[in-house]
Amino acid sequence: MINLKIKKMFRILFMVSIGAFLVACSNGGDKNQDSISSIKQRDILKVGVFSDKPPFGFINPQGQYDGFDVYIAKKIAKDLLGDESKIEFVPVEALSRVEFLKSGKVDIIMANFTKTKERQEVVDFALPYMKVALGVVSKNGEIKSIDNLRDKPLIVNKGTTADFYFSKNYPDIKLLKYDQNTEAFQALKDDRADALAHDNTLLFAWVKENPGFVVSISSLGDEQSIAPAVKKGDKELLEWLNNEIKILTQDGFIKQAYEATLAPIYGNDVDPISVIFEPKN
Repeated sequence: MINLKIKKMFRILFMVSIGAFLVACSNGGDKNQDSISSIKQRDILKVGVFSDKPPFGFINPQGQYDGFDVYIAKKIAKDLLGDESKIEFVPVEALSRVEFLKSGKVDIIMANFTKTKERQEVVDFALPYMKVALGVVSKNGEIKSIDNLRDKPLIVNKGTTADFYFSKNYPDIKLLKYDQNTEAFQALKDDRADALAHDNTLLFAWVKENPGFVVSISSLGDEQSIAPAVKKGDKELLEWLNNEIKILTQDGFIKQAYEATLAPIYGNDVDPISVIFEPKN
């Protein structure tokens, strides 16, 4: 009698476990397949952006998110949900971008995210909307080559392409790593290091506002691209974004975003073709 009760109890536990497993699998599949439906049901698009990286993502004097990435993100929200105000900007730091996607804190990362092989293993990138390379800024342009950095500290942001590039290719160069852009650039102003490495597109803008500093190395390594990123495996949202970026590039919206946010900073010193992808004839 006891054995029958034990067998019955194990049978029930087994059926419950199988049921829970099937439900978990079903929910996991729906999460990826129905990502756009979930966003539309929520009626808000959550986008990770920088809050301290002008002119790409920053808080303006009115307390609102502003910049090139933000300008494009609003258009994405408008085309997806019918209203550019149906967007929640989530501030991220360079090192937290991947985790914010993995944990579902954001639907899309638009935080000047450079597409690299290492990152492609953990997130899915849509079509790019911007070109970029690494650059180095120094006081009075004193650092003109990598050789000038030997035995001298170099400032980078944690988790950026600059961090990865120098750690991999020049391990003998001492890196001072900071979480936030404001901290990194303030450290340069305070003479805590001889130079700072970052995206050249950012440095071109920064030196305009900071006389005495020069982008003394304008390009390092290969030219790369910046693109929106979604959670790994989110095919539905990825396909929608690919089509969206293609349309925004072809109809001239990306160039419009450049003219509205970057051109006033760069002036005639930077050729738009070196920064953005333009329509193909």
